[in-house]
Amino acid sequence: MSFRFPESFLWGGAIAANQVEGSHLSDGKGLSTSDVCPNGAFNEIVERQDGDFNIKDIAIDFYHRYPQDIALFAEMGFSCLRLSIAWSRIFPNGDDEQPNQAGLAYYDKIFDELAKYNITPLVTLSHYEMPYHLAKNYQGWASREVIGFFERYAKTVFSRYGKKVKHWLTFNEINVTLHEPFTGSGLPRDCSEQTRYQAIHHQLVASAKAVKACHELIPDAQIGNMMLGALIYPFTCNPDDVQKAQAQNHDWLFFGDVQARGYYPSYMRRKFAELGVNLDISADDREALKETVDFISFSYYMTGCASADPNQQQQAQGNMLRMIVNPYLESSEWGWQIDPKGLRILLNMLWDRYQKPLFVVENGLGAKDVPNEKGEIEDDYRIDYLSAHIHQIGEAIQDGVDVMGYTSWGPIDLVSASTAQMSKRYGFIYVDRDDDGNGTLERKRKKSFYWYQNFIKSQKKD
Repeated sequence: MSFRFPESFLWGGAIAANQVEGSHLSDGKGLSTSDVCPNGAFNEIVERQDGDFNIKDIAIDFYHRYPQDIALFAEMGFSCLRLSIAWSRIFPNGDDEQPNQAGLAYYDKIFDELAKYNITPLVTLSHYEMPYHLAKNYQGWASREVIGFFERYAKTVFSRYGKKVKHWLTFNEINVTLHEPFTGSGLPRDCSEQTRYQAIHHQLVASAKAVKACHELIPDAQIGNMMLGALIYPFTCNPDDVQKAQAQNHDWLFFGDVQARGYYPSYMRRKFAELGVNLDISADDREALKETVDFISFSYYMTGCASADPNQQQQAQGNMLRMIVNPYLESSEWGWQIDPKGLRILLNMLWDRYQKPLFVVENGLGAKDVPNEKGEIEDDYRIDYLSAHIHQIGEAIQDGVDVMGYTSWGPIDLVSASTAQMSKRYGFIYVDRDDDGNGTLERKRKKSFYWYQNFIKSQKKD
C-alpha cells in the first residue's frame, strides 16, 4: 500500500471480557447474561446449576494470562487495545450499593500492563453482557431503574481509571436489541415492540448520562458510541428497493442519530406509529440526550441487500442479521458476505451524516484454522481479508473521512459470541482449545501475526 496512514492513527485489536477472561465467578464476580447463554448469545438461556459446562467459564483464561497476551499484542506493534469491563465484576448484581474491590483491582492491573507497552486502552462499558440479576429481577433495560444502576457503574469506573483510560465506549453494538433482545438489553426474547423500544430508550438515556459523567470526571477523555454497522444496499435500482434499503438502514442509523445529534430523528415518529409504540420519554430524558458522543465507532463484517419483492427470499446470514444475498459478493464459511468496498462506502456515509471522527472497532474473518504438517497456521485468507478492508479505510481517509483507528476482531482466538465456538477463529494468535473445552491453552503465532506486525511497522515514521 503506497498510502501511509496518519501518524496518530491507532492500530490494534478488539476483545470482550465475556469471550476471553474466563474466571466467571472469581474474586466476587456475579453472573452475567452471557454466563447463562452457554451455547452463544443467540441461543437458549439456561439457569446455571453447579457443574454445568460453559466454555466461557474459562474461555482463553485471559483473566490469568493477560501479561503474556498483552506482550504478544505489543510484539505486533499495537498502539491500541479495545477491551471491555465486565459490569458484573464491578457490581456483581448490578444494584449493589458498593463496588466489588477485587474487580476494580483486576482492571487496574490490566491497564497498568497496557501502559508498560504504551498501548492505548479503548474501553467498552457494556459488551453483550449485564449482571444477570438485573435481567431476572428488573426485566433488564425495560426498567427505568437500570439507568441509575448503569450511571453508578459508569461513574465508578471513570473515577477509578480516569488517569489510565482516555478512550471510552458506552454499549457494544447498541442496535443489537432489535435482533437479539436478551443479549442486547436483558429482555425476554418474546418481548413486545413496545417493551423493546422502551428498553432501547432507557439505554440511550443511560448512554448519554455516561457521556456526561465522562466529560465531567475525565475532561481530557473522549467517549463514543458503538453500533453494528449493518449497511444495506437496494437489491435493484427499482425505487421500491431503494426505499426499502433506506428504511432498513434507518433502523440502525437511528441509534447513531440520537447519540450524535442529541434527539430522536423525525423518521422514527412514523416508525413508532406503525409499530404501535408509545414511548415514555420524560423532559429529563430529552435534556439528558443532548449530551452527545465525541466520536462514532462501529463494527463491520458484511453488507446485505433489501428488496420490496416478497418473492426475493434468498437470505445471507451473519450473526443475528438476515439480509438478502448480494450476487456480486463471496461469502465466508459462516455465510457472511465479504465486501471490503462496503467499508469505504459506510465510512463516507457516516462521515457525511455526522461529521464526527469515526473508529472501526471490529472487523475480522472467522475461519477454521488448521495447522499444517509443521504445526504452523498459514492463514492467507485472513491476511487477504484484512488487507482488503484496511486498504478501503485508506481510500476513505483520502476521500476526506476522519478515521481515528482500526482494531481488528479479535487479535487472539476467543469464544465466538454467536455460537460459543472456539473453532470459529479470528485471531493472529492461535489458542489451543477446542469447542468441547479440550486443549492446553498454549498460544501460537499465525502467519497473519507476522503480516500485521510488518504492516503496522510499515506505517510508522522512518
